[in-house]
Amino acid sequence: MRVKLKEVLEERNMTQGELVKMTGLRQAVVSELVNNQRMSLKKEHITKICEALNIKRIEDILELVEG
Repeated sequence: MRVKLKEVLEERNMTQGELVKMTGLRQAVVSELVNNQRMSLKKEHITKICEALNIKRIEDILELVEG
């Protein structure tokens, strides 16, 4: 699974810091998601990010990668 958060933030000209403020998530969590370094995804985190960024389709933020 690959998180496409870096691309989404770039498309919206947003910083990680802005997303942290919008979601209330820790900076470390957002950074790990942006850099695809997070080993597990919490539904709560993805839900907060989708709500903050008004993302309706999970495919817009997550990509299934084989291997």
